[in-house]
Amino acid sequence: MKETPTFTFGAQNLPDKEYHQWLIEIKQRFQQSQIKTAIKVNTALLEFYWSLGSDIVKMQTEKAWGSGFINQLSLDLREAFPEATGFSVANIKNIRQWYLFYYQELTKSYQVGSFLEMPKDFGLIPWRHHTEIMRKCNSISEALFYIKQTISHNWSRVQLVHTIESNLFERQGKAISNFDTQLPIPQANLATELLKDPYNFDFLSLGKDYSERELEEALMQNITRFLLELGQGFAFVGRQMELRMPEGQSFFPDLIFYHIPMKCYVVVELKVTLFIPEYIGKLNFYVTAVDKLLRGEGDNPTIGLLICKDKDELLVEWSLTDVNKPLGIASYQIKEIIDNTIAEFEKNKLKTL
Repeated sequence: MKETPTFTFGAQNLPDKEYHQWLIEIKQRFQQSQIKTAIKVNTALLEFYWSLGSDIVKMQTEKAWGSGFINQLSLDLREAFPEATGFSVANIKNIRQWYLFYYQELTKSYQVGSFLEMPKDFGLIPWRHHTEIMRKCNSISEALFYIKQTISHNWSRVQLVHTIESNLFERQGKAISNFDTQLPIPQANLATELLKDPYNFDFLSLGKDYSERELEEALMQNITRFLLELGQGFAFVGRQMELRMPEGQSFFPDLIFYHIPMKCYVVVELKVTLFIPEYIGKLNFYVTAVDKLLRGEGDNPTIGLLICKDKDELLVEWSLTDVNKPLGIASYQIKEIIDNTIAEFEKNKLKTL
C-alpha cells in the first residue's frame, strides 16, 4: 500500500502564518493554471470542430457530396485515431450542423466569406453545451444569449438545459417597470435585466383556489428553487419581516431579498389575483420603509417587485406613471393540481348518466 508522504516539523521550524498564506496562494495559482489549460484544450478542440464543419459544408456544396460520405469519414477518422471519442457519425453530423447553424443565419444579414471564424467566447464552454444550445435555440440571438449566460454563471449542462426549457431568453428583462426614470442609467439597465416575466413557479404543487399565504409558504418550502428562478445574486433576508415605524406601528412585507451584485434590497410582494392599481401604493410604501430602516451606507436604492397572477400591461404602465420608487411588475405561471376525491369523481360521474 502506497503511503501518502508526510512531513514533521520540529518546534524550531513550525510553519508560520506567512507560510500558510503563501501555500494558499500557490494552490490558487495552480488551480488557475489548470483552468487556463482546460480552456486552451477546449478552445483548440472547438476550433478544430468548427473548421471540420466548415470543410464538410464546403465539400457538400462544391463537390455535391451526399450525406453518405460522413459515414466514410467517421470510419476513417476512428481508424486513424482510435482513442478519440468525437468521430462518431452522430457527432460529425452535430459538428456540421453546429457550423451551419451560425453560418446560415449570418449569411442572411451579412456578407461573409466562404469561411466564418469561430467567435472567441465559444471556447469558454464545453462542446456538449454547444450541442444543447444548437438543438434547442431557434435563432443566433437566442443561442448567443445562452452562451453568454453560461459563461457568466458557470452553468452545468443540466442547468443550461433547464434554463433553456424554462424559456429564459423570452422572459428575462420583460417585466414592466419604471427603472428608466427612477434609477441611474447603469443600475436601471441592470435592474431591468434582473427581472423576468412571467416567473415560472411550475416547481410548486398547489391545489385549485390557493391563497396568497399558501403560495408564499410553498415558495418558502422550495426556497432553493425559488432563488434559482429569481436568478443569480439573490440572497434571502426574511419572510413577513417586521418593519417598525419610529412611533411603534409595524408592517410586514411578504419577502425581502438582497441582490449582492447590485448591492440593494429587493422587496417582493405576491398576489394570486389580477393586478390592480392599489397594489402599487402598498409596495411603494414598503420600498420606502426598507430604504429608511434597512438600507445602509453603500447600499443602492431598494427595488420593489410585485408578482401577480396576471396583469393588464396598459393598466400597469399608467399605475407606475407618477410613482417615485423603482418598482417592477411581473406575472407568474404555475401548474395547478386539482385534487379530485373519490366522492367528487362519483358525483361528476352521476351527472353524466
